[in-house]
Amino acid sequence: MSLPFSLAAPDPAALEQGRLLFAGETRFVKGVVAMDGLPDGDRAEICFAGRSNVGKSSLINALTGRKGLARASNTPGRTQEINFFVRDGLYLVDLPGYGYAKAPRDVVARWQGLLKTYLAGRQTLRRAFVLIDTRHGIKPVDDEILGLLDSAAVPFQVVLTKADKVRPEAREATLAQVRAALRPHPAAYPELVVTSAETGNGLDTLRGVIAALLDP
Repeated sequence: MSLPFSLAAPDPAALEQGRLLFAGETRFVKGVVAMDGLPDGDRAEICFAGRSNVGKSSLINALTGRKGLARASNTPGRTQEINFFVRDGLYLVDLPGYGYAKAPRDVVARWQGLLKTYLAGRQTLRRAFVLIDTRHGIKPVDDEILGLLDSAAVPFQVVLTKADKVRPEAREATLAQVRAALRPHPAAYPELVVTSAETGNGLDTLRGVIAALLDP
């Protein structure tokens, strides 16, 4: 039976928990370039993965209400570390963008390897949020990460970014394409979140989804 991949709709209690979770300060902890530099796994953890320039840093800034917390750039591949941020009992993790990057090939290979090792081995990771540009949908370059998450048994949920950049009919076409692409992936969580860091659309929903992961 195929998963429906409907749009996430947290109940009012989860939305309020999400609002409270992100109402306080979120701060940068450290940037990590090797697995031995990871902070202690002493709290729940979520991560954000996606193609270079999909808008991970912008989404984290909008989600936390901290402009400039995560470095955003129009240059693909700027994030070359695993960047950790802390909010109460939660780590938010900004992963290196995968796919095209304006960097030497050996540098790209090194940080892509770090990303894959992290995803496969971080036991405190509750969920990976895979960001997909609403203008483009799931591309072949995304398939490797989705397959890695399947093989590592890491639950992942797709978050569509830049939803303000497309017309409603184009958004619906992207949603159909994403739903079809996710059906073969057993680790895919069966709800989608549609967001815009620029307008704030969907951020309350995403906060509610994250807050629900912290429930005992």
